[in-house]
Amino acid sequence: MYFDAALPPVPLSDVVEIARQADQLGFNALWSSETSHDPFLPAVLIAEHTQRIQFGTAIAVSFARSPTTLAYTAWDLSQYSQGRFMLGIGTQVKAHIERRFGMPWPESVVGKLREQIQAMHALWACWQENQPLNLRGEYYRLNLMSPFFNPGSISHPNIPIFIAGVNRGLARLAGETADGFLVHPFHSTTYIKSALLPAIQEGLALRGRERSNIQISATVFTVTNRDEADFVRSQIAFYASTPSYRAVMAQHGWEAVAEQLSALAARQRWGEMPSLITDTMLETFAVVTDSDHLSATLQQKYGDIIDRLTLYSPFMPGQRDSFWKKLITELQNHVRQ
Repeated sequence: MYFDAALPPVPLSDVVEIARQADQLGFNALWSSETSHDPFLPAVLIAEHTQRIQFGTAIAVSFARSPTTLAYTAWDLSQYSQGRFMLGIGTQVKAHIERRFGMPWPESVVGKLREQIQAMHALWACWQENQPLNLRGEYYRLNLMSPFFNPGSISHPNIPIFIAGVNRGLARLAGETADGFLVHPFHSTTYIKSALLPAIQEGLALRGRERSNIQISATVFTVTNRDEADFVRSQIAFYASTPSYRAVMAQHGWEAVAEQLSALAARQRWGEMPSLITDTMLETFAVVTDSDHLSATLQQKYGDIIDRLTLYSPFMPGQRDSFWKKLITELQNHVRQ
């Protein structure tokens, strides 16, 4: 199991030192997200100032972009980093696509994301193998690529695409078309095993693919002290209030609580939401243990179901350095055994 790090939402001026330290400490990858900053700009700095570590977006909002712009950006990053870049994309939810990005929400989320992936592969095949560009779908029609706009072939054209998702539809699509699946932080291992893994397997079977053809990466809530418990409780409440994420709560019979959280969020009563997350819920959706037993507990819960693991807590040099060093060493020693 690979152990990756999350890049905190920081200005670009802070990215270089974080990337260097993550590389030196031994993290396998560094993931940037699209919350309050663009997810691709840090990738350029990571590529330039590191030698070993992989890096990627977890996630870039795909429905806020055309597949052609995604393809160009990923192509350049793969070339510049000598194949270390991983493209992680997600759909976001309807309200954010329409009201934050000003873009249309599709009738079929799975259908549009499938076409975006098909389009990127068609563009990459055009650039790498001189194949004619001719994609005709419900959402995209791409058939123009004159030499002036063709970046040409590169040494590392096989760019891994990771799909993020909460529900079975996108998990199945990942099994069909993607190189990886990014498990949302709001999950339980029960939900992964009972809902996501079977859906991924269905997708793999549809295309005659094997489990080894896809990496499953999970970002995990961890609680090792009271402050973390309060923070994680609030994050769980926030995610559980999202109607499209209700299946996770339903898996454990907590639909009524999810509805209460949605109602509070609609009235912007954020401060009242964490109190609805019980200790049982916290222990279901997070790894609750002390620092000395964290690596063993992570291995016990996730070692046989995922391929990559990232803590929800971002990596920041100078903060909990001994914690990160110990965790990396223990997880790497477990892999060697």
